[in-house]
Amino acid sequence: MKTLGVIPARYASTRFPGKPLKPLLGKPLLQWVIEGARQSRRLEDIWVATDHPDIAALAEKTGAKCVMTSPDLATGSDRVYAAVKDTDVDVVVNIQGDEPLITGELLDALVAPLLKDLDLNMATLGRSLKAGDLESRNTAKIVLNRRDEALYFSRLGIPYTRIDAPQQEAICLKHIGLYAFRKSFLAEFCAQPPTPLELAEGLEQLRALYLGARIKVVKVEHESWGVDTPEDVAKVESLLKRQG
Repeated sequence: MKTLGVIPARYASTRFPGKPLKPLLGKPLLQWVIEGARQSRRLEDIWVATDHPDIAALAEKTGAKCVMTSPDLATGSDRVYAAVKDTDVDVVVNIQGDEPLITGELLDALVAPLLKDLDLNMATLGRSLKAGDLESRNTAKIVLNRRDEALYFSRLGIPYTRIDAPQQEAICLKHIGLYAFRKSFLAEFCAQPPTPLELAEGLEQLRALYLGARIKVVKVEHESWGVDTPEDVAKVESLLKRQG
């Protein structure tokens, strides 16, 4: 079964234009992501999907294949599908281009369920809640069924409960926004316009649930730290130093 990791990297980020090229400890953000993803043992190759020649040049300098995509694509998943739609591949991983602490071990855990269960549409990651996660509307939460598949995602604390919030951890996880798709389902996902539920929550994975997808949630202890704004750079550089 052929597996492929694709890093969508656009230049015109609203909050941080040119973000993939921003140096962290002297190395561009995108290069950190490529090098971390290359540690994977299950992904056969790592590609970059971009709309900007400077990002393409950086990808090629690191030895990653680059596919030029339209700047008008709405989401990272659309950019990933545009890159692989004419490629013979079974499983495609959407690797966030702004998370320099990504590891191969994490990506291998994400891909594993789709290699084991050929009827599975998608997989994603979740970790146990920490203080403040449940109340934060910047944090997406997941509730699961007995097979560790997603029932629902929300920015609100879910599910509503009469018991103390700390006990919520047994039934709710923090979502980590990495996705592995069966390519056939990724095509269906990108053909479906954004749904009202997805737009209301601001969470594109709800489109997959709307389509009836089974989304396996792999429980990990990874702390997700992305570079969303220029103010995040110093924080993430500190974490990179600590990680070594």
